[in-house]
Amino acid sequence: MKSTAEIANRFREVILNGTWIANTNFKDQLENLDWKIAVSPIQDLNTIAALAQHIHYYIKGINQVFKGGTLDIKDKFSFDFPPIHSQEQWNSFLNQFWHDAEAFASFVEQMPDEKLDAVFVDAKYGSYKRNIEAMIEHSYYHLGQIVLIKKQLTH
Repeated sequence: MKSTAEIANRFREVILNGTWIANTNFKDQLENLDWKIAVSPIQDLNTIAALAQHIHYYIKGINQVFKGGTLDIKDKFSFDFPPIHSQEQWNSFLNQFWHDAEAFASFVEQMPDEKLDAVFVDAKYGSYKRNIEAMIEHSYYHLGQIVLIKKQLTH
């Protein structure tokens, strides 16, 4: 298996279908979650919805680069989202999240292995490989938060 296919599968594991590292994934945690739980605050922690939207923000922004566009995402905007007010809005967001996550994985999978070592947008951001792996690691970080917050809200 080529390296890009392996990395794409690692990304799918954390977002869409894996259980190897965390015994769960974003889709498993969020797919049947009531929107009221997703937007419920606990103390000063981010909500489940905010954490999921935060990860989606980066996936969507990197996808734009994969499509040949510019890198427009900024950390300072990575938690700025309109509020979710219904199950329909929550489900719509989740459908877009899963779609964009699969697109991300497909872009990576179709990439030639040599591109992993290429500069990602600007040398200050490092290589494609570094940025893809950072997306996976960042996702696991917030997945852990989601699992803990969900346990507090549902038990």
